[in-house]
Amino acid sequence: MGNRLKASESTEQRKVSVAALKQMKAQGEKIVMVTSYDYPSASIADEAGVDSILVGDSYGMVVLGYDTTIPVTMDELLPVCRAVRRGATHPLLVGDMPFMSFQVSPEEAVRNAGRFVKEGRMEAVKVEGGREETQIVTAIARADIPVMGHIGVTPQTATLHGGYRIQGKDTDSAARLVEDALALEKAGAFGIVLEMVTEEAARMITDKVSIPTIGIGSGRFCDGQVLVLHDIIGLYPKFKPKFAKAYADAAGVIKEALNKYTREVRTGQFPQEQNVFRMENDKSPKANPLRKP
Repeated sequence: MGNRLKASESTEQRKVSVAALKQMKAQGEKIVMVTSYDYPSASIADEAGVDSILVGDSYGMVVLGYDTTIPVTMDELLPVCRAVRRGATHPLLVGDMPFMSFQVSPEEAVRNAGRFVKEGRMEAVKVEGGREETQIVTAIARADIPVMGHIGVTPQTATLHGGYRIQGKDTDSAARLVEDALALEKAGAFGIVLEMVTEEAARMITDKVSIPTIGIGSGRFCDGQVLVLHDIIGLYPKFKPKFAKAYADAAGVIKEALNKYTREVRTGQFPQEQNVFRMENDKSPKANPLRKP
């Protein structure tokens, strides 16, 4: 299909593009997106065949330990973007524009979006907000930078307005979300993230727009799904959102390994003979010369 092959069709993955995601929606093929914040996880996601990687501003909470995404800066995210780019060559790479990197003016938004592409080596950017951000979306798209919208719960502003609340719970609010989505599509967005939107509202939006919808906590009828990698592998046990699913217990595995390492160091079981280096002319095991007889 287009410039993207299914894993079953070829062992050699091809580069996923914006056009490929749109084609996937048209063909009813689900889109897989994950977050990544470093080279190792990006490499693994690449090998797993995900369609897109989002370098999310959630990096600030998941990795840096901030209480919200608001403190995250461009200078913090750009090195992360470069690391992800070095690890992943096949998925579409999307940089998440942090709080106050696009709200001041269309000109500044374009400048910062350009930094994601030029300095961060991303292939697209994501902007939070609905109709109120269409001017920003249009400016970025006109600069030939693919831009993705984000409606429903928008974390950058949710904490400023009373916290995270499910969106689209009644007919009126669902209709407003549909209007937001259509406005973003008209402004030039190539796709839209729907966060914590009721399944019914998300289905309405997905049916109304011709661009892909990527859900996070928005039910089964979006064109694709995105989850934070740390939630997928169980590496962030302090917070377990209802909409996420842990497919592994990485935190438990890491803790068990560290416990074993600690015990072996304290009991002298590590390092062993196979973990040490010897002089070239003396390769046989000998007693420790530093130990008194």
